[in-house]
Order: sequence, then C-alpha cells, then structure tokens
Amino acid sequence: MKPGGMSRVLLIEDDPAVREGLELALSRHGHRVRAVESGEEGLDRLRADVPDVVVLDLMLPGIDGFEVCRRIRASGNVPIIMLTARGDDMDVVAGLESGADDYVVKPVQPRVLEARIRAVLRRIGRDQAELERHGDLTVDRAGLVVVKRGVPVSLAPTELRLLLVLSSTPGRVHSRQQLLESVWEHGYFGDSRLVDACVQRLRAKIEDDSAAPVYVQTVRGFGYRFGPV
Repeated sequence: MKPGGMSRVLLIEDDPAVREGLELALSRHGHRVRAVESGEEGLDRLRADVPDVVVLDLMLPGIDGFEVCRRIRASGNVPIIMLTARGDDMDVVAGLESGADDYVVKPVQPRVLEARIRAVLRRIGRDQAELERHGDLTVDRAGLVVVKRGVPVSLAPTELRLLLVLSSTPGRVHSRQQLLESVWEHGYFGDSRLVDACVQRLRAKIEDDSAAPVYVQTVRGFGYRFGPV
C-alpha cells in the first residue's frame, strides 16, 4: 500500500458501465484504481506494477477470470476479490479453488466491494511479533512468513490469515462462522464455501498428505482445529 494509506486496486471488468461505475466509486473512497477490460490487459498490468488488491470479473472475453486468477496466484500472492454474475455454486467454488480470497455477487454494490477491499487489506497488514514452531512448520507472525522443513511456503493472503488464526490456538475448534468473522471479517451469517475452499488450498501447501491432514484437521459437525502436532 502506498504511503498515506492509499491502496492500489487493479479492476479487471469488461462491462464498460460496471467498470466505470466501480472505478469512480472506489476512487471516491480513496483508492487508486487502474481499470482494464480484459484478462490479457490485466496480466500485462500486473507484470508492470503489482497492485495491493485485484478485483476480477469471472466472465471475461478471451482469457476468462478463472484462468486469470490461476495465473495471478501462480506468480504471486496479491489478494483477489472476484466478481460473479450470480451466486452459482459452481462458479463460486471454481473461483475460490482458482485462488480467489473473496467474492462479491453482481450487481455489485460499491459500498460492499469497498468494505471487502478494506477488510482484505487489513487482514494482510496485521502481524504479531512471534516466531512459532509447530512440528515441521515455522510461523513468523511478524514477518508473515511460513517455512516447512526449511523451505518457504508461498501462501495467498487469505490462506496465511487462516493459518495464523488457527495456529494461534492449537487444539481449539473453530466453527466456520467463527473463521468467517476472524479471517474474512464477515459479520453476518456468511458463506461456508469460502472457508472450505481456503482450507483445501492451505492443506495442499502445508500438509504432507492433504487427505490425512496433521495441521488443519476437520472436526465433523463443528469446524476445524489446528493440530495437535
């Protein structure tokens, strides 16, 4: 984020009316917005200047939003908020599995999107001055670095935040709703798919066998817990 708290937002949206409306609304809230109309343009812009957050429409011409999301996530950990035309399970789950951190359903209310942007930026900006060891994992809360057996683990912002929340209280069971409030800052009864998809991505990166997790364990009927390890 730039000095003074002004965040840089890359908006990838092909609908001119939606793009211009969101660009204006987010700019009024103090964000520096770079708006482009295609996935190809968005990826080019990312190579030239990495923003603080990407707002990505899933239904794009050419390279669609799912593929754009995968490419962004493969090359870095910038937070991604996807825009979906409907709350369709298939679209939402596919977008989350592609690496998105959160989503907003169209028609987009600018105040909702702006709140989600600020929430994701707050999440990645938090730290706690501790170095923790959990089995083969070392978690540096100050540096926001996770290492497994001496090798850094590349985690997306929401994956890292989920790990920080769970590992802060090993053995404690967190319900999906509690995790939505702590990790995504959704104060209402939220969407458990955000939690489940993020857990799957996190397990794939930190577990030796994601089908038999040691760190992020499922407590059936209740939620998730960290360890014990």
